Amino acid sequence: MRPGSLRLRLVAGGAAAIIAALIMAGIGLTFLFERHVMRSLADDLDVHVRQALASIEVAPSGRPRLAREPSDPRFSEPLSGLYWQLNDPTGVVARSRSLWDGALPLPHDELPTGEVHQHRVAGPNNSALLAIERTISLNSNGTLMPVRIIVAGDLARVAKARQAFAMELVASLAILAAVLAAATWVQIGLGLRPLARLRDGIAAIRAGDAKTIEDGVPSEVAPLVQEINDLVLAQEGDLERARGRAADLAHGLKTPLSALAADVRILRARGDDQIADRIDDVSETMRRHIERELARARIRGKRGFGAITQTALKPLVLSLVSIQKRTPPGARLTFDVRLTDGQEIAMDKADIAEVLGNLLENASRYARSTVRLSVSQQGQVVIEDDGPGIPQEMRSWVMTRGGRLDQRPDGAGLGLAIVQDVLAAYDRTLVLETSELGGLRATF
Repeated sequence: MRPGSLRLRLVAGGAAAIIAALIMAGIGLTFLFERHVMRSLADDLDVHVRQALASIEVAPSGRPRLAREPSDPRFSEPLSGLYWQLNDPTGVVARSRSLWDGALPLPHDELPTGEVHQHRVAGPNNSALLAIERTISLNSNGTLMPVRIIVAGDLARVAKARQAFAMELVASLAILAAVLAAATWVQIGLGLRPLARLRDGIAAIRAGDAKTIEDGVPSEVAPLVQEINDLVLAQEGDLERARGRAADLAHGLKTPLSALAADVRILRARGDDQIADRIDDVSETMRRHIERELARARIRGKRGFGAITQTALKPLVLSLVSIQKRTPPGARLTFDVRLTDGQEIAMDKADIAEVLGNLLENASRYARSTVRLSVSQQGQVVIEDDGPGIPQEMRSWVMTRGGRLDQRPDGAGLGLAIVQDVLAAYDRTLVLETSELGGLRATF
């Protein structure tokens, strides 16, 4: 993916949203798990409080005691993390063996009889404890004596459970993130598929394989497709009108040039050869430019925004050769046409006729006896002659950018420049080499 691409932006946005959502979910789930564990711990401690309340009594000394300690063996194990303690108004009167020589510090709050309070207090070795306390009143020698029963559990177990849960949760969320990322990638791919079809449709139009983009796209993209089709059709119409105007202009200038040619003949008849030569040179230059622009106006190429037709080569070449044989240069030559039926080229018939006609005309002009036309195994159209050819150093010059074939001192003819213009419209290239016949070999 390239920087700035729509897919990259959507993937980055989706990934950021997934990560943020999973982080928040992880924090929330860990918090809920911790609350659940704390609630379970509080419920367990409350059970121990109820057991202690069921066995509390007043000793002969008048002090409260537990007739039967809670059954959990951790109360008898020193510093086990589970503790109980009895307090009367004078202070601590009894405690579990697990507290050893310590005591549970309680906040100075009013605790009504029967009400349960929860506290976080410091336990042995500065451990954090969750304490559950409840107050009852005992009859001691006719006097009601308030007694507090406290049961506390170490919160380290909650922290360990939270940590273990978080580690397992991270692994689970990582798997979930991978699944969501894959789903996001697939979803983005499906969402962008109409744009890929749109791109392929435009490429098909540019390549000349289609005239418009086909329908069948989602409703959100359909207006864009319709606008592109309308634009293509409008531009095709503009190009057709432009070609028509160029052709009209070129044809319109031919009449004044014909008049100039007639004036040149009159001047020559009067003996004004010098003036006639100057006018003839200027009119010839104008005629050559008009012919070239007229040929350019007729070029269809890939600018036509329509499917490029396949043109059969052999019938067209035979027709062009028959015309060339009726010209003075062609009448003395042998044309060796090595084409088979069924060989086609993806070019408009008028355009390929322009190319082949100019190449055959140039070959006929410079050939001594033979002009050969064939198609190579690589699918290249080849026109060869046995004439003088073009020197190697001149070929490099004429094929560079800005080097026009019609500007050579010895003249390769305006036709080769037109050939290059037509082939460029089809993204094709003209290559000049030395032929086996000894002359020029032109391939495209």
